Formats: sequence, C-alpha cells, structure tokens
Amino acid sequence: MSSERPEMNTIALAWRTSSYSGTNGGECVEVAFDDDRVLIRDSKYLRNPANDPASQPVITMSAADWSAFLGTATAGIHITQHDLPTIERADTGEVSLRAADGTVLTYTAAEWLAFTSGVRDGEFAAA
Repeated sequence: MSSERPEMNTIALAWRTSSYSGTNGGECVEVAFDDDRVLIRDSKYLRNPANDPASQPVITMSAADWSAFLGTATAGIHITQHDLPTIERADTGEVSLRAADGTVLTYTAAEWLAFTSGVRDGEFAAA
C-alpha cells in the first residue's frame, strides 16, 4: 500500500464471503458493509502470518455505487465506470480489481466465480 493512504481499521468489521466459496481455506473475495461504504479485500492476504492485518489492502466504494459494481462484476465483460474499481479479466481466468488509488486485488477464476455466483443469488445485497 502507498504510504500516502491512511491505514483503515477493518479488523472489527463483519466480513462475508460467498456460500459458493466452500471451505477452501481462506481464498475468497471478502465484503464488508460499513455505514455508507462497502469494502472489498482478499482473504489470501491473512494466510501469510508475516502480513499485518491492519495493513491489508482494501478497496472501498460508496454504498450508493455498490449495485452498479455488482452489475459490472456479473456482466462478464471489461467495463470501466467512474468511481468504481476497474475489473480486469486475464486470459488465465484471473480477475483483478483496480481502484483509482492504485490498490489492486487479484482473484483466481474459482474465487471470482464463487463471488459472482453469490452476487447472482443475492448474498451481497447491501444491508
């Protein structure tokens, strides 16, 4: 993370994953709702004991933009929309979310499929 970005205390938030993620040992798109913000992180980060949980990369967007992001996530095509993270799909099936502040989260094809399946089933509707 850039030293210009303030650290965000996300430890106390209630993070959720898709029911489609199963019990794969912490390889998931994680989402938390915090008042007027929605936060996204990658559970793989915490699997490395050397990583500081307080410094985990997180992408934040407004709750008002969440529905548009979910629509983009499930569209299956590359769409760039102002104020939303860019969703980049690689030929390998990996998906990277790139925020305007430079934060990048990269998921395997299986992780992204589990997330978008949960989205389609309404598991990530704003609280």
